[in-house]
Amino acid sequence: MQAKTIKRLSLALGLVLASAAPMAMAQKAVAKPKPAAAAGVRDVHPVPPMIADLEKRTFQWFWDSGNPSNGLVPDHYPTNSFASIASVGFGLTAYGVGVERGYITRDQAVERTLATLRFFHDAPQNESEDDATGYKGFFYHFLNMDTGKRHDRWVELSTVDTTLLLGGVLFAQTYYDRDDAKEKEIRDLADDIYKRVDWAWAQNHKPLISMGWTPGGKFIPHDWAGYNEGMLVYILALGSPTHAVGDDAWPAWTKTYDKTWGEFHGQTFLNFAPLFGHQYTHTWVDFRGIRDAWNTSHNLDYFENSRRAAYSQQAYAVANPGGWKGYGKNVWGLTASNGPGGLIVKQGDKERTFYGYTARGAGRDYISDDGTIVPTAAGGSVAFAPEIAIPALEEMKKKYGQYIYTKYGFVDAFNPSFDTRTDLRTGRLVPGFGWADTVHLGIDQGPIVLMIENYRSEFVWNVMKKNPYIRKGLERAGFKGGWLDDDVAADLW
Repeated sequence: MQAKTIKRLSLALGLVLASAAPMAMAQKAVAKPKPAAAAGVRDVHPVPPMIADLEKRTFQWFWDSGNPSNGLVPDHYPTNSFASIASVGFGLTAYGVGVERGYITRDQAVERTLATLRFFHDAPQNESEDDATGYKGFFYHFLNMDTGKRHDRWVELSTVDTTLLLGGVLFAQTYYDRDDAKEKEIRDLADDIYKRVDWAWAQNHKPLISMGWTPGGKFIPHDWAGYNEGMLVYILALGSPTHAVGDDAWPAWTKTYDKTWGEFHGQTFLNFAPLFGHQYTHTWVDFRGIRDAWNTSHNLDYFENSRRAAYSQQAYAVANPGGWKGYGKNVWGLTASNGPGGLIVKQGDKERTFYGYTARGAGRDYISDDGTIVPTAAGGSVAFAPEIAIPALEEMKKKYGQYIYTKYGFVDAFNPSFDTRTDLRTGRLVPGFGWADTVHLGIDQGPIVLMIENYRSEFVWNVMKKNPYIRKGLERAGFKGGWLDDDVAADLW
């Protein structure tokens, strides 16, 4: 099933580069705000200047690329692009980071967030091919940046990308807690957007949740079955006060785990080859110390699992079985990204295959490695394994920064092994260096800024711990211990 998951992701992106928390409980948490804490977070872990600079630059990508009138954030930038709803979710969360770090004012963040939530709240939801933004509370994966309608007929109504959008929506619902009209509107809009998502409708093969739907083809034949980036799909589907899935959904999701549990390059963990699967849900949910039944039986939590995944990738790069240029202890990282393009090149006595956008990765499930290094693999792992992720980011900038580090931080990917002069779909060929991308992808920028902040201050995690829907979804999935035993009303930052 993991391979099918990757196929779905690659096809979509590669074309262009039972009951939940009682209503009263959730409404009480939303309707009665408390005065906000003073702006500014306290660092639990100070970071080197380069990492602080990377966080700020990566935040700036979201702020500059977003459409102020409707809040839509592009899939990739700086080039003309359609919007990615997942990018919007990361952006909505990054705006809160921007406030706490002093990059923007709270008023600026409120205005941009309001524009975003008003758009998604009021955008047309229907079964038409071309005149809708979504259906049944879900949204199309890619939208027109200006009109907000479905970008094209190949674009699916995506359950996982809607979920990543909702991560940002629920962050906004909880973060903007002041007792004034605009912040109250944010909370109300966010609540409406989340509550109308019909998770039960998306169970085409109950108890699993479908990957998506199109008006012409109806449900995509593949469902979300673990372990991959779909974890947050089930947490939010279980937490819904209106259209929740049954208690059997989480056991169905975890049923396939043992297929990829095992050792890979010195680490024993639940494998998923590209690191984004170990990062996305963790940007909003702090899994340290909380365990479901599967965790308990394997004596680890999902945070530790992601830490091991990062170490495994570092060890893979050191071993470098493909013999690619640049790989090493501090230059590593495979995940979904752009690449130099789909072609086979003769290099010496070898034929090398290079890919465009694909889900690169290395694990027990599969290996997809063409020498393309993706900085978000290390950037999104800072919270898990700072002792190896931070030196990697510093080394990549030191060695290659003139080619891969811009006003918006690291470009999406680079490949020192690619030196063939040819027409490129994305990026540029740099003589003596290799291929460097020229754009940044929102779904790769998001984990960098949010996971650096989670390492520095635990800010995003602590906001989300106060959200009743997140808590209920985790509890219905069987998670116990850790912060779930604490008082969520406490001021956590």
